[in-house]
This record gives sequence, C-alpha cells and structure tokens, in this order.
Amino acid sequence: MNNGKICISVCATNADEMLEQIRRAEKLADVIEIRLDCIESKQIHKAFAFLSSKKPLLLTYRPKEQGGKAEADLFSRKTMWTVFVINGLNDLRKLWFDYEYDLINLQKVSNPITIKSFHDFLGVPENLSEIFENLSAKSEVAKIAVQADDIADSLAVWKLLEKAKAENKQLIPIAMGEAGKWTRILGLAHGAFMTYASLGAGNETASGQISAKDLIEIYRVKELNEKTEIYGIVGNPVSHSLSPFMHNAAFKFHNLNAVYIPFEVKNLDEFIKRFLKESSLNIKGFSVTVPHKQAIIKHLDFVDETAKAIGAVNTVKIENGKLCGYNTDADGFIEPLKNAYGDLKDAKVAVLGSGGAARACIYALKKEGAEVKVFARNLEKAKSLTKEFQISSSKFQRPKTKDQKPIFKNYKILVNTTPLGTTGELENETPVFAEQIESVKLVYDLVYNPSETRLIKEARKANVPIIGGLAMLVAQGIKQFEIWTGKDVPIKEMSATVLKKLSI
Repeated sequence: MNNGKICISVCATNADEMLEQIRRAEKLADVIEIRLDCIESKQIHKAFAFLSSKKPLLLTYRPKEQGGKAEADLFSRKTMWTVFVINGLNDLRKLWFDYEYDLINLQKVSNPITIKSFHDFLGVPENLSEIFENLSAKSEVAKIAVQADDIADSLAVWKLLEKAKAENKQLIPIAMGEAGKWTRILGLAHGAFMTYASLGAGNETASGQISAKDLIEIYRVKELNEKTEIYGIVGNPVSHSLSPFMHNAAFKFHNLNAVYIPFEVKNLDEFIKRFLKESSLNIKGFSVTVPHKQAIIKHLDFVDETAKAIGAVNTVKIENGKLCGYNTDADGFIEPLKNAYGDLKDAKVAVLGSGGAARACIYALKKEGAEVKVFARNLEKAKSLTKEFQISSSKFQRPKTKDQKPIFKNYKILVNTTPLGTTGELENETPVFAEQIESVKLVYDLVYNPSETRLIKEARKANVPIIGGLAMLVAQGIKQFEIWTGKDVPIKEMSATVLKKLSI
C-alpha cells in the first residue's frame, strides 16, 4: 500500500450535472476536482451552492491557454479567485484550491491543501527544477504536467520525485499523452501526492488520463510500491492493447506485487538505453509489439532458438540485468488454428503482412507442413521472408471494390497479420471483401480489438468460418506469464477479463 490519492476530475457544463458527477465520483475518489472552467457562466452561482461532498473538493479554474475551457485573462482569473471564490464562500474547510503558475503569488488560503500547478502542452521545458522550486516555495503541493511525445520525454518530470523526497516536499508529476501514461499509474507507488483519473471512458479531462475504475481494479495503483515488479507492453501504438487487462488479472490472482502497464515507445533505442536505466523502475520484463519485434533483437543479451528462427521477439525477460528474448507468438498462433482446422500438412495458406507477427505465423505453419505464400504491400520485406523461410511471395494491394475477382481462390486458409481493422483510425478497414474469399475454408484475423473486425464481418458474409485474434492473444499471453513468473497460469481469469473489457 502507499499513501497517494486518486483524484477524479469532473468537467460538467451545469450545476445539476456537476452534482450528479460528484455523487458518482465519491464512490471511487479520494479527492474530486471540480473544473470550474467547464461550467457555463450563468450556472456558476448555482454550482457553488451545490459544492458539497463527503470527499475533499479541489477547485480548478483553468484558462484555455493552460489547457482549460475558460475565456479569461489574468485579471479575470485573479478576480474569480480572490473575490468570487475565496471571499465568497463561507466554509472553506473541505475545499482545496489549484492555482496555475502565473498565479503563484496569489494569497494563500487557510484551507487544508493548496496546489500550485504548471502545464506545458508543447513538450518538456529545460528549467523543470526551477519551476518545481517556485511552485513549492511556500510548502504548497506542486503539480507539474508536461507533454510526452515519446516515453523518454517523461523522464525529466519523473526524476523530480527524488528531488521532492529529498526536500520533504509534495509533488504531482504527470507526463501527458499516451507515452506518459505510466507516470499516472506508477506515481503513487513512488511518492507522488496524487494521481488524476477520469470518471469513466469518454470523460477524460487530459490526454492520457485513465479511468478511476481501471486505476483501482486493473492497475491496483493504491497497492503498489517501489518494490513492485514492473512488466508492460512496448510498441507504438499500445492504447488499444488488452494485454494490461489480461496480465494484471493473472498478477491479482496470484496476489503478486507486480503490475503490467502500457509503454508507448517510438524510439526503441531511447527506451533501452535511457528509460530502462534512468527511470529507476523495477522492470522485470515486457511484451514487444508493432513496430519493434525485429528491431529489439539487437538490444538483447540472449535470444532463444525459436525467436532466432523466426527473426522476431515478442517477449523479453530481464534477469540479473540481462535482456533475454523469446517468441510466444508462434505457439500462440498455431494452437487455436490446429484446434479449429485440424491437420495443416499441405494446406495452402495465404498470409497477409510481412512484419514480426507474420514471421511467427509463417514459422509455425511451416513446422506443421503447410504450404505458405505471403502477400504484402512491401515487396522487399516479402522477398526477405521468401528467402528466409523458402516460401513464395506476392505484392498485395487491397481490392478497391467488391466486384474484383477472387484473390485467394486456391487457398484454404487466410491469415491477416496486418493492423487493418484495429480500433481507431483503421477500424473500418479490411484487406478483402467477402466476394474475394468465398472459396476460403477459414479466415484467421490476428486483430483482437475490436473482437468483431471488418474482416471477420466480411468472412461471415461469405459464410467462411473464422478465428478472431483474441484466441491468439490469450494463448501467447499464457506462455509469456509462464516465462516471467514460472507460476501456474490462471487461464480462466485472464480470458474472462479480456472478454469483459471487449464487451464494455
């Protein structure tokens, strides 16, 4: 356990909505932030009349240039705080205040907590230490939030925690954006005063914010400490990944002091050379996904025979400071396929894509005696696979219309290893239409989020049996958990958590 607090940020446009959100937040929050800048001006008086809660309420009035919604200059904000709020409220005992950096000299109120905050939405300023000293000069809690474009960008603000501890000061360090999510999850374990959370999906008030329910139930942030073993998924992007839900369910089942978190990494070299060393986290291993499955190999001290043969690594275990690489994709892929299709010897299989996942699939299929051909947009990468695995390849272009002739007429199995169909920008994309796969006997889509991809819908239209990516996700995850912990795998719990998340 740690002493940190979870603050749920409420951004309502009117007083009634604000009160409703406060009541919902009370069930999970230690503190509730009321974003006064979100409330319509004509509703402000009514909102103040509704400011009551069993939990401390943190009042924030953020202008647009500092990430808020208020059209207010410096004078208007000073007036808001000194006249309308501080001198306008009778009972300040349960109210906390958050002032921005430019209001640093505003009079201190005799209330329990005052937070002085700084936000940089463009990047990471070089004078963070000076900013921290200015914010914390009068013993207030300092909040520093910077924008992280890549994971190494979050190191500077994270390192301020050590400075805060040495000076016996309170700090809330936040790296905004997907690349900084780990600071929101691990901050409390390393002495951060508080972490901010949303009331639920879609209610985020800042980039990279996580729901309070997930922080508590999935990441168990209040239970973590500096000795917690850290695992995660390294890739770009990783926001769609369900691996944190699956692996954290397994850690919880065994009551392990361990957590699995998303590490969005653009520059893999920086992650290995800087982040692993400078973060001072107790990192014991990580999953590797697109686009780093092949690039990671040069950084490893050991690579097992399967991963060598495939030429891609999806699992890294850190032992005695050494990085050891494995590939669980191959076994995770082939097991569901054999269960659904049966004997694969001489089966003609078309594999779409030429990345690390494709390599694992081809390797596993070849071991089973299947006849494989790879189809890829990048012909050079496809030719590389042709040479390495002694298979045939062809340049692949997605059909533009449903009327184009069947592409995979002579193939029994179609495997999609591309990200087409993944939640987000590619969600409505499909590599083929139903009309191009009518003669195929089985479609296997490695995309698992969403569970019903556009390709799977097309396969259903063509009355072709399907395997979704969830089967492979769980199967390869089981083997990862075994590599990392050596413990029995709680398959039921891992599967149930992922299914629950997909159904929300």
